[in-house]
Amino acid sequence: MSEIIWEHFQLKETIVTISAREARHIDAAKESIREQRSYLEEYIRSDPFFQVTLEPYDLSSNSQCPEEEAFPIVRRMAESSAVFGIGPMAAVAGAIAGFAVQAMVEQGADYAVVDNGGDICILNDRPLLVGVYAGPSPIRDLAFLLPARERPIGICTSSGTVGPSISFGSADAAVAVSQDVALADAAATALGNAVTADGPLQDCFLAVDRPGIDGALVIRGDRMAMWGQLPPLRRAHVGAERITRG
Repeated sequence: MSEIIWEHFQLKETIVTISAREARHIDAAKESIREQRSYLEEYIRSDPFFQVTLEPYDLSSNSQCPEEEAFPIVRRMAESSAVFGIGPMAAVAGAIAGFAVQAMVEQGADYAVVDNGGDICILNDRPLLVGVYAGPSPIRDLAFLLPARERPIGICTSSGTVGPSISFGSADAAVAVSQDVALADAAATALGNAVTADGPLQDCFLAVDRPGIDGALVIRGDRMAMWGQLPPLRRAHVGAERITRG
């Protein structure tokens, strides 16, 4: 089995780590990222409200672009975020990662991983460890063990203490898992928003108990809670060089 290659790639605010077996698959992901970002930028120019609203976005409200003509990534983001009552940009990183992996698969990849700042789309034909990073929490050196799979999966993380994304909660890590990576991204945001400074962690999962969400995990300080069907957790040190950040 050929060696896995990695590449760090940044395009404006999008910062990703891409891994595959062939350079052409990484090139396909990068081209997809350029393309999907251009679609989003074009749509936002037609209606800047899409970028700033924190509530579900009504595609029919854009007088400059009929709903049926909206780009697929725009529709995916609007639909995924509406499930949780939040704005479409909550799903942007996962949506971009998902389209990038799709482009890699169309080029023949059977191993394709795009980590968009902790929102990850994964197609792995061999077992793979996916680390859980919770910043200042003493809970560390944990990873999900993903068995080989034939369809991509999304593992997405939101945090109130790590990274630049908007979160209104107190989670060090709020993780959601779904076969739909844009849905997982929106769910992670909703889950992170639901984590209060001292409330019961199990109550937070009501925010993501929706069709399509397989499981979720929350870390807050020295406490951790899990819900649903998650890949098994393993002890694993994940080096800082594997964390996708600016």
